[in-house]
Amino acid sequence: MSKESKKRIGVYVCHCGGNISDVVDVKTVAEEAEKHPNVALGKEFMFMCSDAGQQMIVDDIKEQNLDGLVVASCSPKLHEITFMNVAERAGLNPYEFYHVNIREDASWPHSDDPKGATEKAIRMVNAGIEYVKLTSPLAKIQVNTTKRVLIIGCGIAGVRAAVDLARMNIDVVLVEKEDVLGGYTPNIYKTYPEGKTGVEIRDEMVDQLNESEDKIELYTNSEVSGVSGYIGNFVVQIKNKNSGQEIQKSIGIIIVSTGFKSYIPKDGEYEYNSHKNVITLPDFMKLLNKHENTEELFINGQNINKIGFIYCVGSRQQNVGGDEPVNEYCSRFCCNATIFLTTELQKRFPKLYSYHFYQDIRTYGKNEAHYLTARENGAVFLKYDPYTPVEVDTTSEGINVTIMDILTEKEKITVPLDLLVLVTGMEARENKKLEELIKISPGLDRFYKESHPKLKPVETGRMGILLGGTSQAPRDISETLASASAAAAKAASFVLKGELMLEPAVATVDPNICENHQKCIPECPTNAIETQDEKAVVNEALCIGCAICTAVCPTEAIQIKTLTTTQIREMIKSMAKS
Repeated sequence: MSKESKKRIGVYVCHCGGNISDVVDVKTVAEEAEKHPNVALGKEFMFMCSDAGQQMIVDDIKEQNLDGLVVASCSPKLHEITFMNVAERAGLNPYEFYHVNIREDASWPHSDDPKGATEKAIRMVNAGIEYVKLTSPLAKIQVNTTKRVLIIGCGIAGVRAAVDLARMNIDVVLVEKEDVLGGYTPNIYKTYPEGKTGVEIRDEMVDQLNESEDKIELYTNSEVSGVSGYIGNFVVQIKNKNSGQEIQKSIGIIIVSTGFKSYIPKDGEYEYNSHKNVITLPDFMKLLNKHENTEELFINGQNINKIGFIYCVGSRQQNVGGDEPVNEYCSRFCCNATIFLTTELQKRFPKLYSYHFYQDIRTYGKNEAHYLTARENGAVFLKYDPYTPVEVDTTSEGINVTIMDILTEKEKITVPLDLLVLVTGMEARENKKLEELIKISPGLDRFYKESHPKLKPVETGRMGILLGGTSQAPRDISETLASASAAAAKAASFVLKGELMLEPAVATVDPNICENHQKCIPECPTNAIETQDEKAVVNEALCIGCAICTAVCPTEAIQIKTLTTTQIREMIKSMAKS
């Protein structure tokens, strides 16, 4: 008797409290499933994820000797792990289970067609049965881990992550391309809400770093020149840029905290580089740091009485279809930083007039209080339409800013200024060499992309590579530090146990079919495939299960363990049946 005919599959269809059963005839779906020759039983239940529903499945697996499981319910993002654990508790291999999403894919999108939704659910469940019919027991992949974390970039995110890890008794290797630590932060005049200077924040964190120096190796003026290996067992080369000396380190996890760069306006953008008193926010803060104790504000030898701020320069740009990428995102920190800076200027220079030209003010959370304070103390806010941009005209006598103010029914207003500050946003720091070395990719906004914004917020598509701070997205200081601590916590969860159990959703090669065409090797994005004895071999710890290799293999010798080409074909055939 064939293996397929021996398979005894249990099918369970969930009402989902009416989310499914109000549209889909779940009883009919269960009854139709029982007609499949490999299905031993089909059942319906109000809440399959409830304790009672889970126990019913456990009991059936044991009593009916089930060796396959299909659950038709809500999204696998919610409960796939739940039912895999149910299978395991009952003694069934969790990889001989398939989760069918008949809520999002049948009930909800076809709520106006119950008959069609039911027919679709039946086909989907049958496809799941075909998948399970061809499964085999799988085991997780065990990988030993090195209890040492590499952090690339020593801005405040890198330093925060290093201190957190050191306090958990984990060795840290810090690599910084510059000769000083802190990144952009020391340039900040004052930070909200406490009013600390960027230098004070940097110095406090460096002091914490020094307290943990027995656990931290710091390499400044250095860069990562080579990376090989896989999660838990990376081998990293670090090169000193001055003397050229190169060292090698064994690393368990890598955290990328390479930071951001400030947007630099183009020549002529709002008269930037055309007038000496049109400057960026970072340059303005540097000037304030240099003139901390003066009673009046002087820039370029001129007493400044009227200052203007144009917001969203280099952020929330309009995409008009050109070849050059634009920054369509909000940089998050700009409104808060500028308005807090305004309140500090009002304290220091009470006779100074400030004008704010903005699309929207986004002082979220408690920072709204600074916006109210700035207005109460005389700051003037003028709202412009992003499709009717601000006009800037400069003369030898000064700067004139003209806008169509939305708040006064698009009245044309011209404001004379002594100084114009362009509130520039954040841009991703480009590093093609590093991206190639560690095999990570930027997103559409050119910041490094996380694996999943909710489920894996600091992980990348490559296992063992984590993200921290503004290398991932625009953030303010508090958000940057929180992100860095999250990356440190995730890194610790990987290395503290000494071993990892990885999911078996990886490629495998049938040596009896492999003809050594080697087409899979150059296609693998993580270099997980090599040739041994004229056959392809997969390093399972390196494989990310992307399945690119399966698409190019002429003999179909290489397959993903958890989703083979044969399973895909049979599922498609089943779905195509009326």
